[in-house]
Amino acid sequence: MKVAIGADHGGVHLKASIKAVLDELNVAYTDFGTDSEASVDYPDIAGPVAKAVAAGEYDRGILICGTGIGIGIAANKVAGIRAALCHDTFSAHASREHNNANILTMGERVIGPGLAADIVKIWLTTEFEGGRHERRVAKIAELEA
Repeated sequence: MKVAIGADHGGVHLKASIKAVLDELNVAYTDFGTDSEASVDYPDIAGPVAKAVAAGEYDRGILICGTGIGIGIAANKVAGIRAALCHDTFSAHASREHNNANILTMGERVIGPGLAADIVKIWLTTEFEGGRHERRVAKIAELEA
């Protein structure tokens, strides 16, 4: 599995802890930035990550900002992206199993590194269930057309 990861200035510290989790799981990743607390605009991070995932260059993406909200909204503007904001393990599991989410978003100001690590582990290991959910995901794709 290959993961694209990125964060704005509000998520840079949580991104560092998530990269350690990815290393622990032996998951290959590319960091799309940023690496400091200097202010950047979250669409400038979300766009390249989402486009790379949508193009199939990466299996999934992880985006982090202060709340996780804005960066997910920006990512969802890219056709083929199903970014899910998850601040609990149930949502992480359901977003993969039912929605085939391909980008996980989280907020550094909302959750701590321990919970974020659990969320990432669940999100990366949960497979899409398909079946009745396939029809629903296909309808989401139709909305993009």
